[in-house]
Amino acid sequence: MSEFSHYNEEGRTKMVDISQKQESTRTATAESRILLTEELYRAIEREDLKKGDPLQAAQIAGIMGAKKTPDWIPMCHPIPLQGTDLSFSYEVADGEYELIIHATVTVKSNTGVEMEALTAVTAAALTFYDMCKAVDKSMVIKETLLVEKTGGKSGDFVHPRRGDS
Repeated sequence: MSEFSHYNEEGRTKMVDISQKQESTRTATAESRILLTEELYRAIEREDLKKGDPLQAAQIAGIMGAKKTPDWIPMCHPIPLQGTDLSFSYEVADGEYELIIHATVTVKSNTGVEMEALTAVTAAALTFYDMCKAVDKSMVIKETLLVEKTGGKSGDFVHPRRGDS
């Protein structure tokens, strides 16, 4: 098991030592998509949800999720985030309604923020579902992916399916 970085010599999990890694500014953007009904889409447009604005709640949950990533993901290092922002947009095509959630997280550190960005969109998607389930229990939280990342030893990355976003 020595080829895996998160295992020690005894084959037990460990948190990787990042103390020798170079500090740099690192960013990551993640995306999550939610399929929803037209009824829910129209209710959001009319601001007609009993629980209030689902995007405001999702925004706050996403920021909190990024900050709490080491509490969710066992081997993540707690790092001092310098910025977290979420954006929301809708796509309507062929009678399908989708909410697209983007989160971008920034840090100056010796480890990346990919997991923080992914956790942010996941927390936002789950919160959106919670806020809207009274109207649409059939929502589907679809794909969640790392759109891009910059900085660090491995360099920049743009997801091949999202290079144009």
